[in-house]
Amino acid sequence: MKIHYWAILACLFGVCAHAAPLAVGDAMPTIMANDQHGAGFTFTNGIQFLLVATERACASTANHKLAEQGAGYLENHHAAYLMGIHTMPTVARWFAIPKMKKYPQRIVLVDSAKTLAAFPVQPGCVTVLVLTPAGRIQKISYWNPSNQPVEGCFK
Repeated sequence: MKIHYWAILACLFGVCAHAAPLAVGDAMPTIMANDQHGAGFTFTNGIQFLLVATERACASTANHKLAEQGAGYLENHHAAYLMGIHTMPTVARWFAIPKMKKYPQRIVLVDSAKTLAAFPVQPGCVTVLVLTPAGRIQKISYWNPSNQPVEGCFK
């Protein structure tokens, strides 16, 4: 077996292709981002449910469904909602982010493709991670906000 030292060095310095997505039993990585109001968010233990939207249309539907639940809904369920914006053009952000400020729920805006690549995804769905008190993934499920009630995320 021939060892390619350049490949090993590339992996050590983070040049490797995609890492495996998060799985049950994994510890949650550090996530730091700002919400729609510019307030900082850092993932900490104690969050029981992490909702992650990576597709624009799905995120838009999820935003409306979560807004219907009223202010404090996510906090009452020990949940955080992350929305990927890394593919959103700058011009679109000028309009979208002020519109998001009207939603009663906190929307953590993740602008890092690398951070979002760690999450498993299912087309048209929000990824829902159920976390242990120690911050490990206990369960992974998917919520389709187009045809499923919000309450299903928290079971």
